[in-house]
Amino acid sequence: MSTLNKQIRLAARPVGLPKDSDWEFVTEDAPQIGDGEVLVQVHYASLDPAMRGWMNDGKSYIAPVGIGEVMRAGTVGEVVASNNPAFAAGDFVSGMLGIQQYGVSNGKDLVKVDPNLAPLESYLGGLGMPGLTAYFGLLDVGAVKEGDTVLVSGAAGAVGSLVGQIAKIKGARAVGIAGGADKCAYVVNELGFDACVDYKSEGFLNDLKEPLKTGVDVYFDNVGGEILDIALARLNRHARVAICGAISQYNNTTPVRGPQNYMNLLVQHARMEGFVVFDYLKQYGEGMKQLATWHSEGKLKFKEHVEEGIENFPATLLKLFSGENFGKLVLKIKED
Repeated sequence: MSTLNKQIRLAARPVGLPKDSDWEFVTEDAPQIGDGEVLVQVHYASLDPAMRGWMNDGKSYIAPVGIGEVMRAGTVGEVVASNNPAFAAGDFVSGMLGIQQYGVSNGKDLVKVDPNLAPLESYLGGLGMPGLTAYFGLLDVGAVKEGDTVLVSGAAGAVGSLVGQIAKIKGARAVGIAGGADKCAYVVNELGFDACVDYKSEGFLNDLKEPLKTGVDVYFDNVGGEILDIALARLNRHARVAICGAISQYNNTTPVRGPQNYMNLLVQHARMEGFVVFDYLKQYGEGMKQLATWHSEGKLKFKEHVEEGIENFPATLLKLFSGENFGKLVLKIKED
């Protein structure tokens, strides 16, 4: 009897927030593998804000997901069949296999992971793309140094939570911006940020004054929009702004809001640079090794928010944009 493969495919390009009709739920036979290929049973899939951009038909750093194609996603799972000498059945791997129960790869995009060192879902969070994004974005683009004040938006999210912790490891001050008192308490009390300000609070701007009284040396931006403008107005001389994402703008049905305070970049001789983690592909090994070391030493904490069931993908994805997730949002796809 054939093994069945459940998939989520893109049925239409969303306008604003993705809705149920933008997705197609498909069940078909699991794929067969050819020479040099590997069949992976997907255990977990990563849900990331970048997915919203991948659904748009426009020029970007990566080609859009095609209509009728399996939705792109980072995944972690187990090799169940292999015609590739680099992989054997029973190996655990991470790679971009999409929202489906079984995926085929030629092996070039797969990285072996060890479930004995950390839970599989961690390889989609702190030891995966979010961790590497925080690592390279802060250390290379942000060029953080001891004594800096680092401001991080989306501070309770998968990337932002790690940015602040790495800043502390490097001897900098870490100030977070997050939505809600509970998230801010977690960022300070659990993750060790020096301060965290609730952007949903009526006193938000006033609450920023004390933690940012010496200005901002590095701003790591995950949200864009109004928060980016607020940060630009507080930059110190030779500050660095790392543009990682702009989740506040991804579902706009009107033009994306650009920065109004950009002239402060000139006044402060500051630099603003966008980046994507794929820029550092050849350095992934270095980054993962350092992140794992810090984690084993107790210097780096990460949290996964796990939802279950491939059929729940559409609703779970929306949690990213409502701020319901607490930590890295992961979907368990393997059925027990």
